[in-house]
Amino acid sequence: MSVIGGAALEPHTSSGGPAAGQRPAALLGRLGAAAARRFRVTLVLWLAVLAGLGVLAPKAMTGLAGAGWQADGSPSVQVRQLAEQHFGGAASTALQVVVHADGKPVSDPAVQAAAAKATALLSADHRVAGVVQPQPGVTVSRDGHTEILLAGAKADPNDMVRAADDLEGPLAALSGDGITVTATGSSVLWSDFNAANHSAMLHSEIVSWPVTMVILVIAFGSLVAAGLPLLLTVSGLAASAGALVLLNHLTPVSIWAMNFAMMFALALGIDYALFLVVRFRAALARHDSALDAVAETMDTAGKAVALSGATVLVSLSAVMLVPVPAFRSMAAGIMLAVGFVLAATLTLLPAVLGRLGPKVDAGRLPWARKATEIASGEAAGSPAFARWGEQLWRHPFRYGLPALAVLLALAAPLLGLRTSMPSITVVPEDASARVGYTQVQQAFGPGMPGTLQIVAPAAQADAVATTAAATPGIAAVAPAMPAADGSGLVLVQAVPKADPSSPALGATVHQLRAELPPEAKVGGAAVENLDLQHALNAKTPLVLGVVLTLGFVLLLVALRAPLAALAGTLTSVLSTAAAFGVARLIFQDGHGSGLLGFTPQGFLDGWAPVFFFAMIFAIAMDYTVFLLASAKEHFELTGDPKAAVTGALRHSGRVVFAAAAVMVAVFFTFALSGPLPPKEMGVILGVAVFLDAALIRLVLLPVLLRGLGRAAWSCPKWLARVLPDIRFSH
Repeated sequence: MSVIGGAALEPHTSSGGPAAGQRPAALLGRLGAAAARRFRVTLVLWLAVLAGLGVLAPKAMTGLAGAGWQADGSPSVQVRQLAEQHFGGAASTALQVVVHADGKPVSDPAVQAAAAKATALLSADHRVAGVVQPQPGVTVSRDGHTEILLAGAKADPNDMVRAADDLEGPLAALSGDGITVTATGSSVLWSDFNAANHSAMLHSEIVSWPVTMVILVIAFGSLVAAGLPLLLTVSGLAASAGALVLLNHLTPVSIWAMNFAMMFALALGIDYALFLVVRFRAALARHDSALDAVAETMDTAGKAVALSGATVLVSLSAVMLVPVPAFRSMAAGIMLAVGFVLAATLTLLPAVLGRLGPKVDAGRLPWARKATEIASGEAAGSPAFARWGEQLWRHPFRYGLPALAVLLALAAPLLGLRTSMPSITVVPEDASARVGYTQVQQAFGPGMPGTLQIVAPAAQADAVATTAAATPGIAAVAPAMPAADGSGLVLVQAVPKADPSSPALGATVHQLRAELPPEAKVGGAAVENLDLQHALNAKTPLVLGVVLTLGFVLLLVALRAPLAALAGTLTSVLSTAAAFGVARLIFQDGHGSGLLGFTPQGFLDGWAPVFFFAMIFAIAMDYTVFLLASAKEHFELTGDPKAAVTGALRHSGRVVFAAAAVMVAVFFTFALSGPLPPKEMGVILGVAVFLDAALIRLVLLPVLLRGLGRAAWSCPKWLARVLPDIRFSH
C-alpha cells in the first residue's frame, strides 16, 4: 500500500503497468538523496560554479551586445556589409550628427566651429572610418539652418552601438548659443532603445521583488521556505550571467538576453521551489528520515520538474530557427538560466532540504500550518482546491463552457492583429536619436531618416538612378558614389517620400526591387527593419509548429497517455491566443493606452508573436506538467479517473495558483514601465499566465480530463512498447 498526501491508496494496475507497492527510488530520487547525504560536497561544488561564473556576471551589463536586430542573409544586410567594405563605412550603422542653428545659417563661424569640434571628436574614435562633411543639396537643408555629418562605420554593428553610447553625450555637450549638436541614426537609436528599456526593466524588477516576497511568504507560510526560491534564482542567475559573458566571446549576445534570463530565473525558481517544498513537507509527515523524504520528493515532484525544464528548453530552442541574432541570443540566455535553475533544483535544493528537514518550517507565520499538522485522509493537500475539484467533476459544463467562452471571446480580436517593427516613438522624446530624427524630418522631409541605399555594378549606375527617380515613392536621388577601392560598385542613395514606419515605404521598396536590375541590392536602416519583419513572418508558422509538436512529444513520452498529452498541449494555445487578442485591443487599437501611459503605434511590435509565443508556451507547459504529472500519479495508484483529476487539483492546485500569482505580479510591473516594449511584454505575458492558470489549468483542462475519463490515460500497446516506462507515483 502506498501513501500519497496522507491518504492510503491501493496500488492499481493501469496501462502504465502495476504499481507494486513502494518501489526503490528511481534515478532522480537517488540523485536527490545523494546530494542531501553529501551536503558539504554539493554545496562546495555549487560555490565553485558560482565563484567561477559569478565573477564574470557584473560584466554582463556592459559587455553584451546592443544590436543584432537583423535578418541574416537578407539583401539589406548584404548592402550594409558592402557599404562597410567598399564605401568608407557609409552604411546603415554609420553615426549621423545633426548640427542645427535656429537663428544662424550653417555657414556662420559659430556653427562651423561646432561642426569642426564634432568632426574632431568623431575622428578621434577608432570605430569611425572617417567623417563625411555636409554636402549642399544633399545633407544641407534648403533653409540653410541644418546640416548632417556622417561618421562612417569602421566596426561591426554592436561596436557601433557602443560607439553611440560613448559619443552621444560628448556631442550633445557641444551645443550652446542657439546651436544644437545631436547624434542620431540606427546605431544611436539602438543605443537609446537599449538604455531606456534596460532602465525600465531594472526598475520593474526592483519593484517586483517586494511583491514577490509577500506572495512567497503567504504561499509557503514560513520565512525559511519562502527564501528557498531565492536560493535557486540567485544561483541560476549568477551562473547564467557569467556563462553569457563567456558565450559573448564566441558570438555576440544581446543585452536583452540578460533581462529575460533574470525574469525566467526568478519565475522558474519560484515554480520549482514551490512544487518541491510542498511535496517535501508532505513527505516529512510520512518518513522519520529527511533523506527518505527527499528521495520521495525527487522521485515524484522531481520528475515533474525535470520534465517541465525540458519542455521549457525545447520550446525556447525553436526560436533558434529564426535567423535573427538578437532572438537567438535571447533564447540562449533564457535557456542557460533555465538550465542552471534546473540543475540547482535537482541537486542544490534537495541537499538544502535534506539538511533542513523539519526546520524548513522555521519562521512559521501564525496562520500557517506545520507540515506535520496536514490532515490525513482524502482532505490532505488543499481543502479549498479539493472542494473545487469535486465541483468540477460534478458540474463540468457549468464551469467549463463559460471558461471556454471567455477564452474564445478574448482570442477573437487576434484575427485583426497587425505587426510591424517599432517606430521611433519607442524611445523617449528627449532621447538623442529621436531629437535628431525629428530635426532631420523637419529640415529635409519625412523620408530622410529612412534613406534607401542601393548598391549595384558601376555599369548600371545610370539605370539604377533613372529607375529610382521614376519610382513614385521616391522624393530625391543623390548622385552615384563610386567605390574608392576599385571594386567596380556604386552606391546610390534615394530619399523616400514616406516616413520610415509608414506602410507606404514597404510598397516603395518592393517596387524598386522588382524594377531595378537583378544585380542591384536595396538596403538602409529602414529596409533592414522591413526584411527583419519579413523573416519573422516567414518563420513564425514554423516556430509555432515546432514548439507545439515538441511539447506534445515530451508530454507523450512522460505521461504515456496520448489524449492527456494532446489536451495539455492544445489548451496552451488558447491562453496564448487570448493574450494576443487582448494585446491587439490595447496596443493596436489603443484601448487603455491612457491608463498605461503610451501612444499606440497602430500595430504590435513585429518580434512579439514568435518570441512571446515560445515564452508563453514554455510557462503554460510548466503548469501543465505539474497538473498532469500529479493526475498521472493518482491514476497510477488508483486507476480512478476521478481520483486523478480531484487529486491533482488537491495537491497541485495551490502550487499552480501561487506560482501564477507571483508571475502575474512580476509581469504586470513591467506593464507599468515607461517604454512601450516592456509594456507589451508585461501585458501579454501577464494576461497569458493569468488566463492559463485561472481558466485553463484550474478549469478547462480538468474538465477535459473528466470528459475523457479512462481514455485520457490509456495508451495503445504498440505505442507503449516504444515509450519509456516513466512513473510519477512512489
